[in-house]
Amino acid sequence: MSGDTAEPVPASEEAREEHRAVSEEIEDARWRYYVLDDPTLDDADFDRRLRRLEALEERFPELRTPDSPTQKVGGAVSTDFTAVDHLQRMESLDNAFSYDELAAWHARLARDGVESPALLCELKVDGLAINLLYEDGRLVRALTRGDGSTGEDVTPNVKTIASVPHRLVGTPELPVPELVEVRGEVFLPVEAFARLNESMTDAGKPIFANPRNAAAGSLRQKDPRVTATRDLGMVCHGIGARRGFEPTSQSTAYDALRAWGLPTSDRVRVLASLAEVEA
Repeated sequence: MSGDTAEPVPASEEAREEHRAVSEEIEDARWRYYVLDDPTLDDADFDRRLRRLEALEERFPELRTPDSPTQKVGGAVSTDFTAVDHLQRMESLDNAFSYDELAAWHARLARDGVESPALLCELKVDGLAINLLYEDGRLVRALTRGDGSTGEDVTPNVKTIASVPHRLVGTPELPVPELVEVRGEVFLPVEAFARLNESMTDAGKPIFANPRNAAAGSLRQKDPRVTATRDLGMVCHGIGARRGFEPTSQSTAYDALRAWGLPTSDRVRVLASLAEVEA
């Protein structure tokens, strides 16, 4: 004779929210301790949060997922460069090396039915293309461009870049979307490049040929603690997949990115005509 097995109690919305918040606190504490060498919680506070998480998962087993902090072994963080598909393909830009080529591109727009469009102009940053995925405002993944469809997961390294927010903030006019892929460029400022090559020379190591190579090499470190020493920056220049936000133009997308706390270029102008671009 067998007894009835009690069904698991479904987690309430309040329990889910507490589990999410405590998980983020634990992950952030681990990150700051192991990668940034800047602990924000003492051992007792950390253990207290971990025990609370375990208690929630004991009561609501559905919360005990493979990515829960309770299922991870504490220790150094490393980057594995796992291949992951972008939610929306990362396209490449066309080149125009003369005004005539730019005018030909503008004429193609007219033939395609785009009449007299406003033109957004900005400086191109020579770095490494990156794709950030935010879900409910939280940075959950960062991928290199790869072949446009599939990139390499470099999330631990990108999280060391000071200008990349781990959590977005919204405004009443521009609330944080449910999901958004943010495209941009990781770069190494010229001054940081000079300091890096000086330190490489002092250490008897080969120097980098240019800032772009240095940025790529710095982002492709297995140990994110190395990346954290490189003073990388990022500038955003596009949006991929999204839910809960639909920009009407590139400039309105930039307005939203800035409002959410993401870095955008301050060298951007919207011009009314091709003649203004030439001027």
